[in-house]
Amino acid sequence: MTSFVGRRREIEEARARLQQSRLVSLLGAGGVGKTRLAEELAVRSARAFRDSVRWIDLAPVRDPAALPSAAAAALGVTDQSSRAVMDKVIDQLQSRHLLIVLDNCEHLLSAASEFVGAVLASAPEVRILTTSREPLGIAGEFTYVLPPLNTPGDIEDCRAADIAPFESVSLLVERAQGVVADFRLTDANAPAVAQLCNQLDGIPLAIELAAARLRSLSASQLVERLDQRFALLTGGDRAAMPRQQTLRALIDWSYELCSDTERLLWSRLAVFPGSFDLEAAEAISRFGALTDTPVIDVLDRLVGKCLVTVDRSTERLRYSQLMTVREYGHELLELSGEHDELYRRHLEHYSERARRSSLDWCGPGQSEILAGLRIDHPNLVAALDWALHDDSQRAAAAELAVALRYHWIAGGNLSDGRIRLERILLRLTEPTRERGDVLWVTAWTALIQGDRDAAREHLDECTAIATALGDERLRAHADHWAGIHAVFSGHPDDAIRLFRDAIAVHRAVGDTASVLTASFEMGMAQTYDGRLDDALETCRDVIAVADAHGEKWNKAYALWVSSVAYFHLGRSDDAVDAAQQALRIQRDFKDKICTALSIEVLSWVATSSGDANAAARLCGAAKGVWHRLGTSVAAFGPHITDDSLSSERDAARIVGPDEFAQLATPAVRLTIEEAVDLALGTPTEHRAPPRAEASPLTKREQEIAGLLAQGLSNRQIAESLVISRRTVDGHVEHIFDKLAVSSRTQVAAWVAARAHPPVVETGR
Repeated sequence: MTSFVGRRREIEEARARLQQSRLVSLLGAGGVGKTRLAEELAVRSARAFRDSVRWIDLAPVRDPAALPSAAAAALGVTDQSSRAVMDKVIDQLQSRHLLIVLDNCEHLLSAASEFVGAVLASAPEVRILTTSREPLGIAGEFTYVLPPLNTPGDIEDCRAADIAPFESVSLLVERAQGVVADFRLTDANAPAVAQLCNQLDGIPLAIELAAARLRSLSASQLVERLDQRFALLTGGDRAAMPRQQTLRALIDWSYELCSDTERLLWSRLAVFPGSFDLEAAEAISRFGALTDTPVIDVLDRLVGKCLVTVDRSTERLRYSQLMTVREYGHELLELSGEHDELYRRHLEHYSERARRSSLDWCGPGQSEILAGLRIDHPNLVAALDWALHDDSQRAAAAELAVALRYHWIAGGNLSDGRIRLERILLRLTEPTRERGDVLWVTAWTALIQGDRDAAREHLDECTAIATALGDERLRAHADHWAGIHAVFSGHPDDAIRLFRDAIAVHRAVGDTASVLTASFEMGMAQTYDGRLDDALETCRDVIAVADAHGEKWNKAYALWVSSVAYFHLGRSDDAVDAAQQALRIQRDFKDKICTALSIEVLSWVATSSGDANAAARLCGAAKGVWHRLGTSVAAFGPHITDDSLSSERDAARIVGPDEFAQLATPAVRLTIEEAVDLALGTPTEHRAPPRAEASPLTKREQEIAGLLAQGLSNRQIAESLVISRRTVDGHVEHIFDKLAVSSRTQVAAWVAARAHPPVVETGR
């Protein structure tokens, strides 16, 4: 949202290190700009990696054991199997050519070192860029200590022109203009601006925080107050002032300039491990001294002071704090005596949000509910973890974990969910309804992961508790997921009986969401029990009820089951239509299980229709989705596995194993979105050839790029075009920035590509 100021030398040096080593760590004090430089490096380096860049933010991760799960989420590795998360991450990365940025490692050094070491050892084409206050200490690690922005130093009687070229001055002036539109660097204020940048040691965060104060203070007034504060903290010895202490001094000073209500809200916002919305800030912070004060007003003032940042990418704004600022807030919170109260309110708020999401699930807006839960995942997990550490909150932890069942399953957070559900079972030992609910939700996650033995144990205990309590509703949930266990174990006839018993109770108590889920699952059991007409009738009923409620998640699965039944009836067109309808719904939900299953059916139909080429590509696409899920079709039982393997063998026999592999392999590498495009008949290879991309360079820059490609030096280019060497230097810098390249060889490749664009084949 803001421009990138200076750092050309640092970018070039960091880039050079990335070319020399597969692991580069950007080191420096808090607030020196490590993350911002990493962002810029990632943007400029993206084209150099076939699979682009992935960003893993460790700031919200407090538990070292949670690092692999956070990395898996950022890398798009959906947790769907019972294997260790790290194993799934390694599988995802082994054939990838990409840059991973691991941001904010300092509080998880040991865990980050283990993660990086494992990735680099197993994924030879992956490079990693980390930001940290300390090195990881791994062999082969190249470190680059990011210096502060350059400062004017002691310039007597300095004028605006003397200090304007310094990066710290440029940053201060640009950020100041963001809060005071008519702020200008003049000869009159140049000495104060220079002194301000010098005293802040050129630390970008310190400069940005100071610039915010220029809204109400002049540069000279700011220097007077800042100078006094620094002298107090360091005993007057500025020359010996550590940069970390400098930043701490500025944040201390920022705290002193806050009103009592601003200080209070600052400390209370530390309860959020990541971003938050206004509703959460108000619900959690509005008590005590803030009872009668509009939280939005205080929050707005903190935004104005650059102590809170705003994400405006959606209509519903999200707020967050820089890590250093949040850490300071944690210290304030510990001193305030409000720690337990804040975390209790945090738990209550997100528990209520989760409860509403589960109650509203069976209706319109399901995809929005899932998207909202994904955004709030750090807060939801933090609330659950706090409850797990307080014995008095065991029941609250159970209620929250159960309410998040669709977040765990449909949202692709199985490992995070199951780990915490199992922890709750260790603490909530009494045979209560609460334990029973946790048991069936845990069994559901285990079944999707393919861990049938653990699921069976949980379901047996859930049934025993339900029987002892005489709780028909709990027994229905146990029967429901015992039905899925039977399907996945190859016993569809037993599953049908269990589903019918469960559906009768679900319907009697008005649990429509569970009725729909158990019903489409019964349709799957009927399909593989040979009752194809019954299966289609069951799915039609599910779709009708789902449409009446504006529900789409269960509808998509009912469409998939219908496609399987149609396939077994030999009704190929109907099978294709139903599977493609399911895929269109999953574009919003991003439920990769339904996506993979639907692409599987389309592959089977293509094989049965004799189009083995299409079958191979679709088979490859399905395998790619399964691989990204960290599981396979085998987790869903022997019947569907037989269908998949039989189709693959038949297609390979038609075209030959080598040709089949040649057709399938490119599709395996497709992204999930590209796989869906392929399945819906809109793959890239079938689209009209794109128009030639407009050049990002001006006419003069294109001319200079052409001469660079010919091997001319900047001096030779200047002589050829009869312009100054300085002008050429400036143009070359812009060319490198616009093309996101770091060498003249890359410029030459860009020029050659535009002169000879690749041929787009429209047919075989």
